[in-house]
Amino acid sequence: MIEKNIEIEQIYFLKILNSLDDAIYITDKTGKTLWMNEINKKIFESHKSRMIGKSVAELENEGVFNPSIIKKVIETGKTITKVQTLVNGEKYMTTGHLILSDDGDIEYVVAHGRNMNKIASSAPQLELGEINALLQRYIQEFRKLNKDKLLNKNGTTFVGQSQSFVRLSEIIETVASVDTTVLITGETGVGKNIVAQQIHNLSERHDKPFIHVNCASIPETLIESELFGYSKGAFTGANTGGKVGLIQLAESGTLFLDEIGELPLHLQSKLLQLLQNKTYKPIGALQTKNANIRIIAATNRHLETMIDEGTFRRDLFYRLNVLPITILPLRERKEDIFPLLQFYLNTFNTRHKKNRFFTMEAIEILQNYTWPGNIRELENFVEQLVVMVKQDEISLSDLPERFHKAETENKDLHLQLQGDTLPEILDNVERDIIKEAYKQHKSTRKTAQFLGIPQSTFMRRLKKYGIDTKAN
Repeated sequence: MIEKNIEIEQIYFLKILNSLDDAIYITDKTGKTLWMNEINKKIFESHKSRMIGKSVAELENEGVFNPSIIKKVIETGKTITKVQTLVNGEKYMTTGHLILSDDGDIEYVVAHGRNMNKIASSAPQLELGEINALLQRYIQEFRKLNKDKLLNKNGTTFVGQSQSFVRLSEIIETVASVDTTVLITGETGVGKNIVAQQIHNLSERHDKPFIHVNCASIPETLIESELFGYSKGAFTGANTGGKVGLIQLAESGTLFLDEIGELPLHLQSKLLQLLQNKTYKPIGALQTKNANIRIIAATNRHLETMIDEGTFRRDLFYRLNVLPITILPLRERKEDIFPLLQFYLNTFNTRHKKNRFFTMEAIEILQNYTWPGNIRELENFVEQLVVMVKQDEISLSDLPERFHKAETENKDLHLQLQGDTLPEILDNVERDIIKEAYKQHKSTRKTAQFLGIPQSTFMRRLKKYGIDTKAN
């Protein structure tokens, strides 16, 4: 229970910092901006898009704040308190704190600032010294957040900052507090296994087994024996001592059935019995066994369509779909791309003993990319860059052609969407198509034939858009 409380405290850590009226600003040991709370974002609103990832020295030169307290803390190695003038003209009493590793090395630097006007008006209330003492408590919690495993014990990643991510986190916390079956849906690579692991980690079963079964990776002829096990002498060629199934291995813990849509139809009835009665019968056994497990299932398929096709049991779907969780694809939560990029960059830099970093131009293109393979594609791609790029700086030239092509298409679409109304937008698109087609075919007859419209219609379009054929 103590371990669980610590995990819950860590989950609420950033929420607590965001709720403060004081400004909190966090950098790495070099002064590179990693995170700031909501009050800071409001102060630096005009600079927000380009502050994360920038060094405090650069921002000081740009006049975002003066002086940079964090820069002075790094230079002196001491806690410093000074009055700091921010870009909006307001003055803040700011204290910079070092966060040291167990070996005494600097890991992070945190600056805490309070508006001077608020200090004057709140003197009878909470003193600045008391706030700094409270911040020290938060700093201790921050040290508990392992930057390579971020809130997870088993090396999985649960990273993001979008509204949908925040909502997902809240749902996970709620679902983890009960012991009911969960069905997680989402495209391939969105992190369904990570969410399942997170639910387990925050549940009362967190110190018990978490058994991950990929139903698509086990041959249909073996999946029954793998899941349910078999008794001694159950069939020819069976292990003489029988076999313990994955359900039994998950006893008292969580059984995660990934790609549940791939489970053969004849096994779905046995799974239904397990869900309904928490009992199962190994192959060849005469008696049923009780199972004290929680079941979490996941799929990238549309199970209701499979029901209509007769490949998935309706009653099983209803049993699984008690607590549904849908994970949005990465293209619909672009705010999560940057923290994921930084997380995996740090992870693979550490793993491969590199010091790679992204240029701002590269980050901009990567943030605008649609990531059809979602988080899995992003993770694999970042590792590829860390290993293959020859220099520490990862720039535009290091990105494959598909990223540049996607960026060009995005810009073209943006240009096409100029106009206040749908008719104006459609006219812009039609005009560009007509101009490009005429450039290729050089005559009104051939162009009209290519576009599949009468030549007279094509001539009217030329006149409508004021296109000069002689100029083409």
